[in-house]
Amino acid sequence: MQVIETLAEGLKREIKVIIPASELAAGMEARLGEVKDKVRINGFRPGKVPPAHLKKVYGKSIVADLVNELVRTKPTEILAERGEKSATQPDIAMTEDKDEAERILAAEADLEFTVSYEVIPAFEVQSVEGLKVTREVVEIPESEVEEQVLKIAESARSYATKDGKAENGDRVTMNYLGKVDGVAFDGGTAEDAELVLGSGRFIPGFEEQLVGLAAGDEKVITVTFPAEYPAANLAGKDATFDITVKEVAAPAAVEINDELAAQLGLESAERLRQIVREQLESQFGQVTRQKVKRQILDQLDEQYTFEVPQGLVAAEFENIWRQVNTDLAQSGKTFADEDTTEEEARAEYQKLAQRRVRLGLVLSEIGAKGGVDVTEEEMQRALYDQLRQFPGQQKEILDYFRNTPGASASLRAPIFEEKVIDKLLSEISVTDKVVTKEELLAEEGDAPAEKTEEKKKAAPKKKAAAKTEAAAEGEEAAAPKKKAAPKKKAAEDSAE
Repeated sequence: MQVIETLAEGLKREIKVIIPASELAAGMEARLGEVKDKVRINGFRPGKVPPAHLKKVYGKSIVADLVNELVRTKPTEILAERGEKSATQPDIAMTEDKDEAERILAAEADLEFTVSYEVIPAFEVQSVEGLKVTREVVEIPESEVEEQVLKIAESARSYATKDGKAENGDRVTMNYLGKVDGVAFDGGTAEDAELVLGSGRFIPGFEEQLVGLAAGDEKVITVTFPAEYPAANLAGKDATFDITVKEVAAPAAVEINDELAAQLGLESAERLRQIVREQLESQFGQVTRQKVKRQILDQLDEQYTFEVPQGLVAAEFENIWRQVNTDLAQSGKTFADEDTTEEEARAEYQKLAQRRVRLGLVLSEIGAKGGVDVTEEEMQRALYDQLRQFPGQQKEILDYFRNTPGASASLRAPIFEEKVIDKLLSEISVTDKVVTKEELLAEEGDAPAEKTEEKKKAAPKKKAAAKTEAAAEGEEAAAPKKKAAPKKKAAEDSAE
Protein backbone atom coordinates (compact mmCIF):
# COMPACT_ATOMS: atom_id res chain seq x y z
CA MET A 1 0.00 0.00 0.00
CA GLN A 2 1.21 3.48 -0.88
CA VAL A 3 0.16 6.65 0.92
CA ILE A 4 0.96 9.92 -0.86
CA GLU A 5 0.18 13.33 0.64
CA THR A 6 -1.19 15.54 -2.15
CA LEU A 7 -2.33 18.57 -0.12
CA ALA A 8 -1.17 20.20 3.11
CA GLU A 9 -2.47 23.77 3.37
CA GLY A 10 -3.26 25.10 6.81
CA LEU A 11 -5.49 22.48 8.40
CA LYS A 12 -6.50 20.93 5.09
CA ARG A 13 -5.05 17.58 4.13
CA GLU A 14 -5.51 15.29 1.16
CA ILE A 15 -3.84 11.94 0.79
CA LYS A 16 -3.88 9.44 -2.05
CA VAL A 17 -4.04 5.76 -1.11
CA ILE A 18 -2.96 3.10 -3.62
CA ILE A 19 -3.60 -0.57 -2.88
CA PRO A 20 -2.02 -2.81 -5.53
CA ALA A 21 -4.16 -5.19 -7.54
CA SER A 22 -1.95 -8.00 -6.23
CA GLU A 23 -3.18 -7.26 -2.68
CA LEU A 24 -6.77 -7.35 -3.82
CA ALA A 25 -6.14 -10.63 -5.66
CA ALA A 26 -4.45 -12.14 -2.61
CA GLY A 27 -7.32 -11.05 -0.40
CA MET A 28 -9.84 -12.49 -2.84
CA GLU A 29 -8.01 -15.84 -3.02
CA ALA A 30 -7.83 -16.04 0.77
CA ARG A 31 -11.55 -15.45 1.16
CA LEU A 32 -12.42 -17.84 -1.63
CA GLY A 33 -10.43 -20.44 0.28
CA GLU A 34 -12.50 -19.71 3.37
CA VAL A 35 -15.85 -20.19 1.60
CA LYS A 36 -15.06 -23.05 -0.81
CA ASP A 37 -16.25 -25.73 1.63
CA LYS A 38 -19.36 -23.77 2.58
CA VAL A 39 -20.92 -22.71 -0.73
CA ARG A 40 -23.54 -24.79 -2.49
CA ILE A 41 -23.51 -24.65 -6.30
CA ASN A 42 -25.74 -26.90 -8.40
CA GLY A 43 -23.78 -29.63 -10.12
CA PHE A 44 -20.92 -29.65 -7.65
CA ARG A 45 -20.37 -31.50 -4.40
CA PRO A 46 -19.49 -29.35 -1.36
CA GLY A 47 -15.80 -28.47 -1.43
CA LYS A 48 -15.35 -29.70 -5.02
CA VAL A 49 -16.18 -26.48 -6.90
CA PRO A 50 -13.26 -25.66 -9.24
CA PRO A 51 -11.39 -22.50 -8.11
CA ALA A 52 -11.91 -20.85 -11.52
CA HIS A 53 -15.68 -21.34 -11.31
CA LEU A 54 -15.75 -20.22 -7.69
CA LYS A 55 -13.87 -17.05 -8.66
CA LYS A 56 -16.24 -16.41 -11.57
CA VAL A 57 -19.31 -16.68 -9.34
CA TYR A 58 -18.10 -14.96 -6.16
CA GLY A 59 -14.91 -13.09 -7.08
CA LYS A 60 -16.38 -9.64 -7.77
CA SER A 61 -18.66 -9.62 -4.74
CA ILE A 62 -15.76 -10.65 -2.51
CA VAL A 63 -13.52 -7.90 -3.93
CA ALA A 64 -16.38 -5.42 -3.50
CA ASP A 65 -16.55 -6.34 0.18
CA LEU A 66 -12.76 -5.99 0.44
CA VAL A 67 -12.87 -2.54 -1.18
CA ASN A 68 -15.61 -1.35 1.17
CA GLU A 69 -13.67 -2.67 4.15
CA LEU A 70 -10.41 -1.05 3.03
CA VAL A 71 -12.05 2.31 2.33
CA ARG A 72 -13.74 2.19 5.73
CA THR A 73 -10.73 1.16 7.83
CA LYS A 74 -7.60 2.41 6.09
CA PRO A 75 -8.19 6.16 6.55
CA THR A 76 -8.46 5.68 10.33
CA GLU A 77 -5.27 3.62 10.41
CA ILE A 78 -3.39 6.09 8.20
CA LEU A 79 -4.41 9.11 10.30
CA ALA A 80 -3.33 7.27 13.45
CA GLU A 81 0.06 6.52 11.90
CA ARG A 82 0.39 10.19 10.88
CA GLY A 83 -0.52 11.31 14.40
CA GLU A 84 -3.49 13.32 13.11
CA LYS A 85 -7.12 13.64 14.16
CA SER A 86 -9.76 14.55 11.59
CA ALA A 87 -12.10 17.35 12.66
CA THR A 88 -15.00 15.77 10.77
CA GLN A 89 -15.67 12.55 8.89
CA PRO A 90 -13.10 12.47 6.05
CA ASP A 91 -14.37 12.71 2.47
CA ILE A 92 -13.49 9.68 0.35
CA ALA A 93 -13.30 9.96 -3.45
CA MET A 94 -12.93 6.96 -5.78
CA THR A 95 -12.92 6.51 -9.51
CA GLU A 96 -16.21 7.05 -11.35
CA ASP A 97 -14.96 5.33 -14.51
CA LYS A 98 -17.06 2.17 -14.96
CA ASP A 99 -14.37 0.27 -16.89
CA GLU A 100 -11.76 1.00 -14.26
CA ALA A 101 -14.16 0.03 -11.50
CA GLU A 102 -14.79 -3.30 -13.25
CA ARG A 103 -11.04 -3.97 -13.47
CA ILE A 104 -10.68 -3.20 -9.74
CA LEU A 105 -13.49 -5.62 -8.89
CA ALA A 106 -11.75 -8.23 -11.01
CA ALA A 107 -8.53 -7.55 -9.03
CA GLU A 108 -6.84 -6.54 -12.29
CA ALA A 109 -6.25 -2.86 -11.45
CA ASP A 110 -4.91 -1.01 -8.40
CA LEU A 111 -7.48 0.43 -5.98
CA GLU A 112 -6.91 4.18 -5.68
CA PHE A 113 -8.86 6.61 -3.52
CA THR A 114 -8.27 10.02 -1.99
CA VAL A 115 -8.99 11.03 1.58
CA SER A 116 -9.72 14.72 2.21
CA TYR A 117 -10.04 16.10 5.73
CA GLU A 118 -9.17 18.89 8.14
CA VAL A 119 -6.97 18.15 11.11
CA ILE A 120 -7.69 19.16 14.66
CA PRO A 121 -5.15 21.94 15.28
CA ALA A 122 -2.37 21.26 17.73
CA PHE A 123 -2.02 23.77 20.55
CA GLU A 124 -0.58 23.82 24.02
CA VAL A 125 -2.89 24.05 27.01
CA GLN A 126 -1.89 27.24 28.75
CA SER A 127 -1.66 27.94 32.45
CA VAL A 128 -4.86 29.02 34.17
CA GLU A 129 -2.93 30.90 36.81
CA GLY A 130 -4.05 34.30 35.54
CA LEU A 131 -7.72 33.44 35.18
CA LYS A 132 -10.09 34.88 37.75
CA VAL A 133 -13.83 35.33 38.04
CA THR A 134 -16.29 37.11 40.26
CA ARG A 135 -19.14 34.89 41.38
CA GLU A 136 -22.24 36.93 42.15
CA VAL A 137 -24.31 35.37 44.90
CA VAL A 138 -27.79 36.37 45.99
CA GLU A 139 -28.72 35.96 49.64
CA ILE A 140 -32.45 35.37 49.39
CA PRO A 141 -34.36 37.38 52.01
CA GLU A 142 -37.46 36.00 53.70
CA SER A 143 -39.50 38.71 51.97
CA GLU A 144 -38.61 37.21 48.57
CA VAL A 145 -39.68 33.75 49.74
CA GLU A 146 -42.94 35.15 51.13
CA GLU A 147 -43.60 37.02 47.90
CA GLN A 148 -43.28 33.83 45.87
CA VAL A 149 -45.35 31.82 48.35
CA LEU A 150 -48.04 34.50 48.13
CA LYS A 151 -48.10 34.15 44.34
CA ILE A 152 -48.56 30.40 44.73
CA ALA A 153 -51.36 30.99 47.20
CA GLU A 154 -53.03 33.45 44.84
CA SER A 155 -52.84 30.96 41.97
CA ALA A 156 -54.40 28.30 44.20
CA ARG A 157 -57.10 30.52 45.70
CA SER A 158 -60.72 29.54 45.30
CA TYR A 159 -63.50 31.62 43.73
CA ALA A 160 -67.19 31.77 44.59
CA THR A 161 -69.93 32.70 42.12
CA LYS A 162 -71.33 36.14 42.81
CA ASP A 163 -74.23 38.22 41.60
CA GLY A 164 -73.52 41.59 40.15
CA LYS A 165 -70.86 43.18 37.98
CA ALA A 166 -67.30 42.01 37.51
CA GLU A 167 -64.51 43.95 39.18
CA ASN A 168 -60.75 43.74 39.01
CA GLY A 169 -59.67 40.61 40.82
CA ASP A 170 -62.84 38.72 39.90
CA ARG A 171 -62.72 35.65 37.70
CA VAL A 172 -64.83 35.81 34.57
CA THR A 173 -65.88 32.67 32.71
CA MET A 174 -66.84 33.47 29.11
CA ASN A 175 -67.18 32.40 25.50
CA TYR A 176 -65.52 34.60 22.90
CA LEU A 177 -65.18 34.80 19.13
CA GLY A 178 -62.43 36.94 17.64
CA LYS A 179 -62.65 38.54 14.20
CA VAL A 180 -60.38 40.65 12.00
CA ASP A 181 -62.19 42.61 9.28
CA GLY A 182 -65.31 40.68 10.20
CA VAL A 183 -63.70 37.27 9.61
CA ALA A 184 -63.02 34.81 12.46
CA PHE A 185 -59.36 33.87 12.81
CA ASP A 186 -57.68 30.69 13.98
CA GLY A 187 -57.06 30.60 17.70
CA GLY A 188 -59.48 33.44 18.40
CA THR A 189 -62.34 31.28 19.66
CA ALA A 190 -62.87 29.73 23.08
CA GLU A 191 -65.63 28.41 25.27
CA ASP A 192 -65.70 28.53 29.07
CA ALA A 193 -62.46 30.50 29.09
CA GLU A 194 -61.48 31.73 32.54
CA LEU A 195 -59.77 35.07 33.09
CA VAL A 196 -58.90 36.88 36.31
CA LEU A 197 -59.42 40.57 35.59
CA GLY A 198 -56.30 42.60 36.18
CA SER A 199 -53.98 39.63 35.65
CA GLY A 200 -52.68 41.05 32.37
CA ARG A 201 -52.92 37.69 30.63
CA PHE A 202 -54.73 38.98 27.56
CA ILE A 203 -53.69 41.67 25.10
CA PRO A 204 -53.90 45.31 26.25
CA GLY A 205 -57.45 46.68 26.38
CA PHE A 206 -59.20 43.31 26.49
CA GLU A 207 -59.62 42.78 30.22
CA GLU A 208 -60.51 46.39 30.96
CA GLN A 209 -63.61 46.13 28.76
CA LEU A 210 -64.92 43.19 30.80
CA VAL A 211 -65.10 45.23 34.00
CA GLY A 212 -68.75 45.96 34.81
CA LEU A 213 -70.20 42.98 32.96
CA ALA A 214 -72.39 40.42 34.74
CA ALA A 215 -73.34 36.81 34.06
CA GLY A 216 -75.50 36.61 30.94
CA ASP A 217 -74.20 39.88 29.47
CA GLU A 218 -73.06 40.00 25.87
CA LYS A 219 -70.70 42.59 24.45
CA VAL A 220 -68.54 43.25 21.41
CA ILE A 221 -65.16 44.66 22.38
CA THR A 222 -62.52 46.17 20.11
CA VAL A 223 -58.80 45.77 20.65
CA THR A 224 -55.56 46.20 18.69
CA PHE A 225 -52.99 43.43 18.65
CA PRO A 226 -49.50 44.66 19.58
CA ALA A 227 -47.17 45.33 16.66
CA GLU A 228 -44.81 42.67 18.02
CA TYR A 229 -47.51 40.03 18.53
CA PRO A 230 -46.00 36.60 17.70
CA ALA A 231 -48.72 35.68 15.18
CA ALA A 232 -47.67 37.68 12.11
CA ASN A 233 -51.17 37.63 10.60
CA LEU A 234 -52.54 39.45 13.66
CA ALA A 235 -49.66 41.76 14.63
CA GLY A 236 -50.81 45.38 14.61
CA LYS A 237 -54.35 44.48 13.46
CA ASP A 238 -57.62 45.81 14.90
CA ALA A 239 -59.92 43.03 16.05
CA THR A 240 -63.35 42.57 17.59
CA PHE A 241 -64.38 39.91 20.10
CA ASP A 242 -67.96 38.78 20.62
CA ILE A 243 -68.16 38.15 24.37
CA THR A 244 -70.75 36.15 26.30
CA VAL A 245 -70.21 36.19 30.07
CA LYS A 246 -71.25 32.91 31.68
CA GLU A 247 -70.12 33.48 35.27
CA VAL A 248 -68.54 36.07 37.52
CA ALA A 249 -66.77 34.74 40.62
CA ALA A 250 -65.21 36.65 43.49
CA PRO A 251 -61.87 35.55 44.98
CA ALA A 252 -61.63 34.07 48.45
CA ALA A 253 -59.15 35.52 50.90
CA VAL A 254 -55.58 34.34 50.47
CA GLU A 255 -54.21 32.45 53.45
CA ILE A 256 -50.78 30.86 53.73
CA ASN A 257 -51.30 27.94 56.08
CA ASP A 258 -51.08 24.16 56.36
CA GLU A 259 -54.39 23.83 54.54
CA LEU A 260 -52.89 25.55 51.49
CA ALA A 261 -49.86 23.27 51.70
CA ALA A 262 -52.15 20.23 51.84
CA GLN A 263 -53.86 21.41 48.64
CA LEU A 264 -50.43 21.35 47.01
CA GLY A 265 -49.63 17.89 48.35
CA LEU A 266 -47.25 19.12 51.07
CA GLU A 267 -47.27 18.44 54.79
CA SER A 268 -47.00 22.04 56.04
CA ALA A 269 -46.66 25.69 55.16
CA GLU A 270 -43.08 25.58 56.38
CA ARG A 271 -42.32 22.82 53.93
CA LEU A 272 -43.83 24.97 51.18
CA ARG A 273 -41.56 27.85 52.17
CA GLN A 274 -38.54 25.53 52.21
CA ILE A 275 -39.30 24.27 48.70
CA VAL A 276 -39.80 27.81 47.39
CA ARG A 277 -36.47 28.87 48.90
CA GLU A 278 -34.72 25.88 47.30
CA GLN A 279 -36.27 26.72 43.93
CA LEU A 280 -35.18 30.35 44.19
CA GLU A 281 -31.67 29.29 45.16
CA SER A 282 -31.58 26.94 42.18
CA GLN A 283 -32.87 29.60 39.77
CA PHE A 284 -30.46 32.27 40.95
CA GLY A 285 -27.70 29.67 41.10
CA GLN A 286 -28.21 28.88 37.42
CA VAL A 287 -27.87 32.57 36.53
CA THR A 288 -24.75 32.83 38.68
CA ARG A 289 -23.33 29.75 36.99
CA GLN A 290 -23.95 31.15 33.50
CA LYS A 291 -22.34 34.48 34.35
CA VAL A 292 -19.28 32.77 35.82
CA LYS A 293 -19.06 30.50 32.80
CA ARG A 294 -19.20 33.48 30.45
CA GLN A 295 -16.33 35.10 32.30
CA ILE A 296 -14.24 31.95 31.92
CA LEU A 297 -15.08 31.56 28.23
CA ASP A 298 -14.28 35.21 27.56
CA GLN A 299 -10.86 34.84 29.13
CA LEU A 300 -10.15 31.60 27.29
CA ASP A 301 -11.22 33.30 24.07
CA GLU A 302 -8.60 36.00 24.73
CA GLN A 303 -5.99 33.44 25.72
CA TYR A 304 -6.23 31.15 22.66
CA THR A 305 -5.92 32.25 19.05
CA PHE A 306 -5.46 29.50 16.48
CA GLU A 307 -6.94 28.46 13.17
CA VAL A 308 -10.05 26.30 13.48
CA PRO A 309 -11.39 23.66 11.07
CA GLN A 310 -13.81 25.33 8.69
CA GLY A 311 -15.87 22.16 8.43
CA LEU A 312 -16.71 22.42 12.13
CA VAL A 313 -17.36 26.14 11.82
CA ALA A 314 -19.71 25.58 8.88
CA ALA A 315 -21.66 22.95 10.80
CA GLU A 316 -21.88 25.18 13.89
CA PHE A 317 -22.96 28.16 11.80
CA GLU A 318 -25.71 26.11 10.14
CA ASN A 319 -27.07 25.12 13.54
CA ILE A 320 -27.10 28.71 14.73
CA TRP A 321 -28.48 30.09 11.47
CA ARG A 322 -31.29 27.53 11.40
CA GLN A 323 -32.35 28.61 14.90
CA VAL A 324 -32.17 32.29 13.97
CA ASN A 325 -34.44 31.80 10.98
CA THR A 326 -36.83 29.67 13.01
CA ASP A 327 -37.06 32.41 15.63
CA LEU A 328 -37.61 35.08 13.00
CA ALA A 329 -40.36 33.04 11.36
CA GLN A 330 -42.09 32.44 14.67
CA SER A 331 -41.97 36.13 15.57
CA GLY A 332 -43.05 37.22 12.08
CA LYS A 333 -40.05 39.53 11.83
CA THR A 334 -37.35 40.22 9.27
CA PHE A 335 -33.74 41.28 9.65
CA ALA A 336 -34.81 44.80 8.74
CA ASP A 337 -37.21 44.80 11.71
CA GLU A 338 -34.18 44.11 13.89
CA ASP A 339 -32.18 47.04 12.48
CA THR A 340 -29.75 44.82 10.60
CA THR A 341 -29.35 43.01 7.29
CA GLU A 342 -29.00 39.35 6.50
CA GLU A 343 -25.40 39.94 5.44
CA GLU A 344 -24.52 41.68 8.70
CA ALA A 345 -26.26 38.99 10.74
CA ARG A 346 -24.44 36.25 8.84
CA ALA A 347 -21.11 37.92 9.54
CA GLU A 348 -21.85 38.20 13.26
CA TYR A 349 -23.04 34.62 13.57
CA GLN A 350 -19.99 33.45 11.61
CA LYS A 351 -17.85 35.05 14.32
CA LEU A 352 -19.93 33.36 16.98
CA ALA A 353 -19.52 29.97 15.24
CA GLN A 354 -15.75 30.50 15.08
CA ARG A 355 -15.65 31.36 18.76
CA ARG A 356 -17.74 28.39 19.82
CA VAL A 357 -15.66 25.91 17.80
CA ARG A 358 -12.39 27.30 19.15
CA LEU A 359 -13.61 27.24 22.74
CA GLY A 360 -15.00 23.75 22.24
CA LEU A 361 -11.56 22.54 21.14
CA VAL A 362 -9.92 24.34 24.05
CA LEU A 363 -12.28 22.85 26.64
CA SER A 364 -11.90 19.42 25.04
CA GLU A 365 -8.12 19.58 25.31
CA ILE A 366 -8.23 20.95 28.87
CA GLY A 367 -10.58 18.13 29.83
CA ALA A 368 -8.45 15.49 28.12
CA LYS A 369 -5.27 16.73 29.78
CA GLY A 370 -7.05 16.96 33.13
CA GLY A 371 -8.56 13.49 33.01
CA VAL A 372 -12.15 14.71 32.78
CA ASP A 373 -14.53 11.99 31.67
CA VAL A 374 -18.27 11.43 31.41
CA THR A 375 -19.46 8.34 33.25
CA GLU A 376 -22.03 5.85 32.01
CA GLU A 377 -24.25 6.85 34.92
CA GLU A 378 -24.16 10.49 33.82
CA MET A 379 -25.02 9.49 30.25
CA GLN A 380 -27.95 7.39 31.47
CA ARG A 381 -29.20 10.30 33.57
CA ALA A 382 -29.00 12.62 30.57
CA LEU A 383 -30.90 10.11 28.45
CA TYR A 384 -33.55 9.80 31.15
CA ASP A 385 -33.94 13.59 31.15
CA GLN A 386 -34.53 13.45 27.40
CA LEU A 387 -37.17 10.76 27.84
CA ARG A 388 -38.98 12.82 30.48
CA GLN A 389 -39.26 15.74 28.08
CA PHE A 390 -41.12 13.65 25.51
CA PRO A 391 -43.72 11.52 27.32
CA GLY A 392 -45.19 8.84 25.12
CA GLN A 393 -42.23 8.92 22.73
CA GLN A 394 -39.76 6.97 24.83
CA LYS A 395 -39.30 4.19 22.28
CA GLU A 396 -38.61 6.63 19.42
CA ILE A 397 -36.11 8.55 21.56
CA LEU A 398 -34.29 5.36 22.58
CA ASP A 399 -34.20 4.11 19.00
CA TYR A 400 -32.78 7.44 17.86
CA PHE A 401 -29.89 7.38 20.32
CA ARG A 402 -29.21 3.68 19.71
CA ASN A 403 -29.27 3.82 15.91
CA THR A 404 -28.03 7.31 15.01
CA PRO A 405 -24.23 7.63 14.72
CA GLY A 406 -22.95 10.46 16.89
CA ALA A 407 -26.31 11.03 18.61
CA SER A 408 -24.88 10.14 22.00
CA ALA A 409 -22.34 12.94 21.55
CA SER A 410 -25.19 15.44 21.90
CA LEU A 411 -25.76 14.07 25.40
CA ARG A 412 -22.09 13.79 26.30
CA ALA A 413 -20.89 17.20 25.08
CA PRO A 414 -22.80 19.46 27.53
CA ILE A 415 -21.98 17.17 30.47
CA PHE A 416 -18.29 17.14 29.55
CA GLU A 417 -18.27 20.92 29.10
CA GLU A 418 -19.80 21.56 32.51
CA LYS A 419 -17.33 19.19 34.16
CA VAL A 420 -14.43 21.03 32.54
CA ILE A 421 -15.87 24.33 33.80
CA ASP A 422 -16.05 22.78 37.29
CA LYS A 423 -12.41 21.72 36.98
CA LEU A 424 -11.38 25.25 35.99
CA LEU A 425 -13.36 26.75 38.86
CA SER A 426 -11.41 24.54 41.26
CA GLU A 427 -8.12 25.85 39.88
CA ILE A 428 -8.63 29.56 39.20
CA SER A 429 -9.21 32.54 41.45
CA VAL A 430 -12.90 32.86 42.39
CA THR A 431 -14.16 35.82 44.38
CA ASP A 432 -17.68 35.69 45.78
CA LYS A 433 -19.67 38.90 45.72
CA VAL A 434 -23.03 39.26 47.43
CA VAL A 435 -25.48 41.09 45.15
CA THR A 436 -29.17 41.82 45.02
CA LYS A 437 -31.53 39.92 42.77
CA GLU A 438 -31.78 42.98 40.54
CA GLU A 439 -28.01 43.20 40.19
CA LEU A 440 -27.71 39.53 39.33
CA LEU A 441 -30.41 39.78 36.68
CA ALA A 442 -29.25 43.13 35.32
CA GLU A 443 -29.26 43.46 31.53
CA GLU A 444 -25.49 43.75 31.28
CA GLY A 445 -25.20 40.43 33.04
CA ASP A 446 -27.58 38.78 30.60
CA ALA A 447 -25.65 39.94 27.54
CA PRO A 448 -23.62 37.27 25.74
CA ALA A 449 -19.96 36.95 26.55
CA GLU A 450 -18.60 38.75 23.51
CA LYS A 451 -16.18 41.58 23.06
CA THR A 452 -17.60 45.06 23.51
CA GLU A 453 -17.93 45.74 19.80
CA GLU A 454 -19.44 42.30 19.23
CA LYS A 455 -22.01 42.94 21.96
CA LYS A 456 -23.04 46.14 20.27
CA LYS A 457 -23.48 44.52 16.86
CA ALA A 458 -25.09 41.40 18.28
CA ALA A 459 -28.02 43.23 19.91
CA PRO A 460 -30.46 42.70 17.01
CA LYS A 461 -29.81 38.96 16.92
CA LYS A 462 -30.91 38.55 20.53
CA LYS A 463 -34.22 40.17 19.72
CA ALA A 464 -34.65 38.00 16.65
CA ALA A 465 -34.01 34.90 18.68
CA ALA A 466 -36.40 35.81 21.48
CA LYS A 467 -39.51 33.67 21.87
CA THR A 468 -42.79 34.51 23.57
CA GLU A 469 -44.95 32.36 25.76
CA ALA A 470 -47.81 32.72 23.29
CA ALA A 471 -45.70 31.54 20.37
CA ALA A 472 -44.56 28.54 22.39
CA GLU A 473 -48.16 27.48 22.86
CA GLY A 474 -48.56 26.47 19.23
CA GLU A 475 -52.18 26.59 18.16
CA GLU A 476 -53.05 28.93 21.00
CA ALA A 477 -50.65 31.57 19.71
CA ALA A 478 -53.45 33.56 18.13
CA ALA A 479 -55.59 33.70 21.26
CA PRO A 480 -55.89 37.18 22.75
CA LYS A 481 -52.89 36.91 25.02
CA LYS A 482 -50.47 39.75 25.32
CA LYS A 483 -46.86 39.37 24.25
CA ALA A 484 -44.74 37.91 27.03
CA ALA A 485 -41.32 39.16 27.99
CA PRO A 486 -38.76 37.78 25.52
CA LYS A 487 -36.48 35.01 26.69
CA LYS A 488 -32.89 35.48 25.63
CA LYS A 489 -31.24 32.80 23.50
CA ALA A 490 -28.41 31.03 25.29
CA ALA A 491 -26.46 29.88 22.23
CA GLU A 492 -23.60 32.22 23.10
CA ASP A 493 -23.13 30.59 26.49
CA SER A 494 -22.09 27.20 25.17
CA ALA A 495 -18.72 26.40 23.71
CA GLU A 496 -19.74 23.13 22.06
